[in-house]
Amino acid sequence: MEISAYHPFRSAKAKAEYLALYDEKAKAWPVASECRMIDTSYGQTFVRISGPVDAPPLVLLPGAGTCSLVWLPNIESLSESHRTYAVDTIINLPGCVGRSVYTRTIKSPSGTAKWLDELFNALKLGGKINLVGLSYGGWLTSQYALHSPDRLDRIVLVSPAATVLPFRLGFLLRMMLVALLPFRCSYKRFMYWVSKDGVRKNAQAAQSEFDDFMVAVRCFKPINQKHVPAPTVLTDDELQSIKVPALVLIGENEVLYSAQKAIHRLNTVAPQIQAEVIPHAGHDLVGVQVETVNQKILEFLAQS
Repeated sequence: MEISAYHPFRSAKAKAEYLALYDEKAKAWPVASECRMIDTSYGQTFVRISGPVDAPPLVLLPGAGTCSLVWLPNIESLSESHRTYAVDTIINLPGCVGRSVYTRTIKSPSGTAKWLDELFNALKLGGKINLVGLSYGGWLTSQYALHSPDRLDRIVLVSPAATVLPFRLGFLLRMMLVALLPFRCSYKRFMYWVSKDGVRKNAQAAQSEFDDFMVAVRCFKPINQKHVPAPTVLTDDELQSIKVPALVLIGENEVLYSAQKAIHRLNTVAPQIQAEVIPHAGHDLVGVQVETVNQKILEFLAQS
């Protein structure tokens, strides 16, 4: 792997452009925060820390193509009763990795768990960690629950990628089309389709998010998909083995798979996992149904 002074960006100019945008967007973070860059064997991981110092730890993992700033609508509420750790993923996913700098690729689920272990150790989080993951971050959360359940208090999977059901054929075909035709118009059609509820709710915000995504696409080095652990569907035995209290939230208009079928499988195979469909939202539910998602997460974390 080429490690340049501007890695993982295409050039020094690209690095300056992206980080200027990132820092400008970060000014909207609504609560006081401390930023730390944590060294791991896979590179440096950027973490934005908010909330009372003595509150229970709540780690937030973003989805593919996003970073810690995806939690901007939720962080104020979540940080009232928890010490929140919003992570920029170190896995080289399409779109962006925020301020984290990978120097070694993570190629397997066990590698993702090792990275999180190193991150949590460096942050001195110990055990009783609450872990919330969005989309790809939801799958990462499920993998960590299988790998290190003793370190967790509760987990929340929001719109988890795969994990419960395979991706729909229509979703995979649209992703393949974007890969074959990586043009601005292709990206926009795909993103607007995935986030149609958000587009309907606030077209201006959707356009702004798309523009930011395209800056990231332009600035970061292209990725080799073979070097990214693909999200998998957990087997019945794996789902049943999750004993950590778990909550799964899926928007009724989810495009990755059928929300109703996903909830049915969880209720049938792993009834110990709480699972709910959130109305009037799809894969974009953290931004479309902010108050509902915040309430569901906080009520679940407060259970004894």
